[in-house]
Amino acid sequence: MTALEVGGHPAVVPVKELTVKGSAEPGTKGQWGRFSLLLVITVVVLIPIYVTLFLSIRPGSFSTSSSFFTLGNFSYIFASSDVLTWLVNSLGVTVVTVLISVAVAAPAGYVLSRGRSRAVAGYSLLLFIIQSLPIITAVIPLFILFAKIGLADNLIGLVIVYVGSTMSVATWMMAAYFDSIPHTLEEAAWVDGASVFGGFVRIILRNSLPGILSTAIFAFLVAWNDYLVALVFLKSSNVFTLPVGLQSFFQQNATDWGSVMAVSVVMLLPPTVLFAVLNKYFSVGGIGGSLAGR
Repeated sequence: MTALEVGGHPAVVPVKELTVKGSAEPGTKGQWGRFSLLLVITVVVLIPIYVTLFLSIRPGSFSTSSSFFTLGNFSYIFASSDVLTWLVNSLGVTVVTVLISVAVAAPAGYVLSRGRSRAVAGYSLLLFIIQSLPIITAVIPLFILFAKIGLADNLIGLVIVYVGSTMSVATWMMAAYFDSIPHTLEEAAWVDGASVFGGFVRIILRNSLPGILSTAIFAFLVAWNDYLVALVFLKSSNVFTLPVGLQSFFQQNATDWGSVMAVSVVMLLPPTVLFAVLNKYFSVGGIGGSLAGR
């Protein structure tokens, strides 16, 4: 309610009568516009995924099913190709790459985050320079070197290349996340008798789960999606990873889109499952709770 002067006397008028009818909250139209734009972009980006899934369940050239949808393409690729071997190879190479990359990048990133010497600054600059170089500049020299020591056409050699190619970015990512954790947490641990390494393990790493997961996912995607390095280093079908195996399968079955898309779906599943499982762990609440009594 509000008071107005009417004929020299105050009158009480409901507030609702003073508001302008049809007025919208400020920013509502802009929010709907941005939402619509993002929705259109998302639909366009996901069209290839929809097409891949749709074609993978359509009867292919080798399918005897008369139904509109079938899983026969998946049965065919596992029975008549080395898709399962390629999947195991990719998973093995990727998991090992992730474990080594995170195990090395975490302490290296801690040194970059906490170190203030010229040597550390020079090392940081060197990582930046290495990060800016395209991988193609090192593939051929590495292949010649690995061929001489028996690591060409070998999954171990592929893991070494992947770890080296992800190390600089992984170290930068870990250092950037460690920068967000205050030094006072470590100092409190040191006062309580913890060593530098103990403070790093018990304080820094425990509050760095989102950073560790981000680095692990980056290393996972680099190793899982790589085609160029695997194509150069791997020549035998029994050591192919999924990207190279998919290309080989496509060359042999170019007219059977159902089977080709079924192999593509097999390659899409692990990253999708990984993001679905780990998505809930991307939170910085642990650091906020540690600073509650600051």
